[in-house]
Amino acid sequence: MSRKQHIAIFTTASLPWMTGTAVNPLFRAAYLAKSGDREVTLVIPWLSIKDQELVYPNNITFNSASEHDIYFSRDKRSILPVGDITETIPDEEADIAVLEEPEHLNWYHHGRRWKTKFRQVIGIIHTNYLEYVKREKNGALLSLVVKYANTWVTRIYCHKCSHLHRSCVRVDRGAYADVDAQVIRLSAATQDFPRSVICNVHGVNPKFLEIGKAKLAHLQRGELAFTKGAYYVGKMVWSKGYKELLKLLSKYQQKLTGVQVDLYGSGEDSDQVQQAAEMLSLAVRVYPGRDHADPQFHDYKVFLNPSTTDVVCTTTAEALAMGKIVICANHPSNDFFKQFPNCYIYNDDDDFVKLTIKALAEEPSPLPDHLRHQLSWEAATERFLTSAELDQVVPEISPASSSKSFSSSFKSRKSKRNLEEASVYLHQKISGIEVARRAFGAIPKSLKPDDQLCRELGLITAEKKPSRTR
Repeated sequence: MSRKQHIAIFTTASLPWMTGTAVNPLFRAAYLAKSGDREVTLVIPWLSIKDQELVYPNNITFNSASEHDIYFSRDKRSILPVGDITETIPDEEADIAVLEEPEHLNWYHHGRRWKTKFRQVIGIIHTNYLEYVKREKNGALLSLVVKYANTWVTRIYCHKCSHLHRSCVRVDRGAYADVDAQVIRLSAATQDFPRSVICNVHGVNPKFLEIGKAKLAHLQRGELAFTKGAYYVGKMVWSKGYKELLKLLSKYQQKLTGVQVDLYGSGEDSDQVQQAAEMLSLAVRVYPGRDHADPQFHDYKVFLNPSTTDVVCTTTAEALAMGKIVICANHPSNDFFKQFPNCYIYNDDDDFVKLTIKALAEEPSPLPDHLRHQLSWEAATERFLTSAELDQVVPEISPASSSKSFSSSFKSRKSKRNLEEASVYLHQKISGIEVARRAFGAIPKSLKPDDQLCRELGLITAEKKPSRTR
């Protein structure tokens, strides 16, 4: 008999901050819970009002966690944990933990060991932090430090129960004798983690698939489905593909004569992008950012995306779901999209020009049902369950039946376990020293929640703690 799984998903962002680590874990939680076979809890960060103003859009703020919860239920800069976030899940419910950005969650983790509290801990890598660090002062040295820090914390705090049913014996709560540290990387564009698996475990909002179905119906009736040309949408910062796109358009203005490109986005580089676009002889128009599902985008036929800074580009997946042709670079972040006939991959600048002209001159291929399914959150959830081995029924193993396989490599596993325990001890010691934390970039006094955070979350503050008497 297998018992019902309890899955706790911990993430580094939350709505209304419209970033990938806020949106995708929310969908993951919803679709994991959809079947009713699992109990799912989504653990999101709470920000004090002074910090909300730095992160949330349109001056949205919440005075309490309950207010935030109401918004979260109604509507669909880096946040670091304070205190021990493993405490948010009661011990009796601690079964499986999914850490969205495990390196981010554990850089300064000082608290209970994840693999002691939870039976299984799975990490999902969303971001290539090395690329961001390389742009800073002394970037080469810093990226080397961050690389080893990321590998260290994911190794000691995450695991994936590989071949558990054959050779693993449970030794205490959440600890197994034969468990390798492993994480799921969305694409090969992330940092290379030892014994990691690469799998895109994200899908698109169902509304994009519905838009695509409506366009397919137009094509099947012989109607014109797309009446606009090429566009790009994304946060308007140079690193998000605008630099590469405007460089290509500038270089090949003569070959692309007559082509019109519309850019949609908002960000700190908006003014510079606008100025660069105005200098071109091509018709390049710049508009404020808006939701990609907005009707404004429905009639565009070609989505241009030369960005190579994403791990898996959400807007590329959304454009394919809407039935459009996508033109993107031959880069590891786009490997998942190569299976789609409407994804045109270019290897060099000349390829980009040829494919752009070709795409504008023809109609997109109808998206087959099996490929449409690949873009859905249903398929993404299936891929996640398979990659994390949560789709397997793990039978109870008696000590007698497994004693031989256990004893045969007991010494080797005990040695690895002792080494890992020492590594955890070292990290806990370092992360518990304020001076050391600050030296490695932690926010001052973030080891434990301050009185303000405690009051907002209804926790016991230092002032309310009962005094000890002899």
